[in-house]
Amino acid sequence: MPLAALAQSSDEQFILDLSRRKFDWLIRGNADSLDRVLDERLEYIHSNGWVQTRSEVLADMKSGKLVYQQVSIKSASVRRYGQTAVVTGLGTFEGINSGTPFKLDLRYTEVYVLSGNRWKLVSRHSNRMP
Repeated sequence: MPLAALAQSSDEQFILDLSRRKFDWLIRGNADSLDRVLDERLEYIHSNGWVQTRSEVLADMKSGKLVYQQVSIKSASVRRYGQTAVVTGLGTFEGINSGTPFKLDLRYTEVYVLSGNRWKLVSRHSNRMP
């Protein structure tokens, strides 16, 4: 395999791993790690149409308004376009939103942009699966 292909595969794997780590940070309430990966202009669109900014995602996690208890990713892939990467995946998301438990099968899209030497999540959107 050519070296360029290996480097691209390595970058794509890094982005997939970052996406999975982000879910772990949401579950564990690791705001410092999330703070470093969420872009200042983030739009985090939930499956019910609720849109959150970066500060709202962090505030709701810290306050306990939105608590992720488990995220099970069934599949995920990444496509890279220069300094932009698009992650698409399918998973089961469990938690509590404003005191109400939820368990949802979701298909999601995340867009990451390389900013300096860091990948930043700039957009996320999810849809419920039947």
